[in-house]
Amino acid sequence: MAPSQRDDARRRRAEELRRQAAAADRRRRVVGVLGVVLALVIAVAVVVTVVVTDDEPAAAPPPVDTGFATAEPNPCPVPDTQPTLEPAQFEAAPEAGSSQATSATITTSCGDITVELLPDAAPQAVASFAFLAEENFFSGTICHRLVTTGIYVLQCGDPTATGSGGPGYSFGPVENAPADDVYPAGTLAMARVGGDGDSNGSQFFLVYEDSVIPSDAAGGYTVFGTVTEGLDVVETIAAGGNAADGVAPARPITIEGVSTQ
Repeated sequence: MAPSQRDDARRRRAEELRRQAAAADRRRRVVGVLGVVLALVIAVAVVVTVVVTDDEPAAAPPPVDTGFATAEPNPCPVPDTQPTLEPAQFEAAPEAGSSQATSATITTSCGDITVELLPDAAPQAVASFAFLAEENFFSGTICHRLVTTGIYVLQCGDPTATGSGGPGYSFGPVENAPADDVYPAGTLAMARVGGDGDSNGSQFFLVYEDSVIPSDAAGGYTVFGTVTEGLDVVETIAAGGNAADGVAPARPITIEGVSTQ
């Protein structure tokens, strides 16, 4: 092959190598751009996924099982009683021991509850309870609080149904509180302000299942009676659980009157 022909062949070969190299470089650039785009798409997708997840509302917690929820209809008539905004008020508590009543009948919208009173063990509480019963203070009042977890009580005796109403007086100290803090089913006891043994008034509670109620700085709670009949009335109310506010019983109950003997 002549020299000029060899030179032409080398030039053509070199030009072909340059074209191949340029094509390969273009391919690398295209692949690189596509890789960046793909990476951006994946990143955006991840961000979008996180944002959507964060914006979704948290799942509602499971309902608390109080052990008393029921789908059964209320077996008791539903009273149309309304709270009393201005209940009767009295200047002072009756004198301790002024009543020797030994029994009481609490007539409710769901049935009667018969109670043995303890005038010797709780003379001040029995005197106050008998006095307020005679004055019809409890008539037409709503049992405003039901506790179904930890302790098992139905609380009544507040005409305002707010938990803060009373007869205008208070008394103390605590009488006849159990030393072991155990309040058996059927116990009738005074409700009071925590830590204040002189804050007993008209509010009381009925224990429908054995309960341990810890003493506080003021001691325990005055036990002034025991249910002898009609505890099933309280159990029926408790079986309905709490109303939407988590305080009142879902099955409302009203005290229609209290009589003592």
